[in-house]
Amino acid sequence: MPTSFPRIAAAVALTIIASTIPSVHAAAQDDPEELPFPEGWQVRFDREGASMDDLYLVTMPPGYHVTTGPAMIAWHPDSVATGDFRIESETFLFDPQGRREAFGFFIGGTDLQGPDQRYTYFLVREGGEFLVKTRSGAETAEVQGWTAHPAIVAFATRPEDAHTAKNVFALEAAGDELRFSVNGESLWTGPRAGLATDGIFGLRVNHGLNLHITSIASTPVR
Repeated sequence: MPTSFPRIAAAVALTIIASTIPSVHAAAQDDPEELPFPEGWQVRFDREGASMDDLYLVTMPPGYHVTTGPAMIAWHPDSVATGDFRIESETFLFDPQGRREAFGFFIGGTDLQGPDQRYTYFLVREGGEFLVKTRSGAETAEVQGWTAHPAIVAFATRPEDAHTAKNVFALEAAGDELRFSVNGESLWTGPRAGLATDGIFGLRVNHGLNLHITSIASTPVR
């Protein structure tokens, strides 16, 4: 991998994570290049022809570390949620250096490596705003435009002693309704009809971001 933003940012992040998340301390002793790409995961960049050399995505317990590079989605093919389910993800944002790029997760993924890719995604960005959007092939459409909400922790509003901005995202699909929340507070509720909801779920990260995702998982809603 060439010396680039992803590699430099990851090296800095290793030191910070080791001091804030004790169980990642052992991983932080390794050369960042030696940490493994998540087994079985796949990636698709927004920009055709983008290179994996510009993405740093590794398994770094607890969870995964990612620095971009081009905007992309990443997923494991076995990460499938259908019916009534809850997706939850804990994410730590490192200094975005003034960028207001978005990050979060997607659900309902189908044909993710093909021309008819389809998914619904839920994002936040610096400044404490969230977005709900869909993709179908090359087309995207807003379900909920950028909207401010005080529950979202921005890097600029993180606790005084914190190196990162921590947010816990959750999406519940129950019956005909979707509910998106951050840090336990509801941000958006909307109808399920017309949106891609059943299928693969995974990460969505726009360009030039440095994140640690301790978890992204689904559980059934009963």
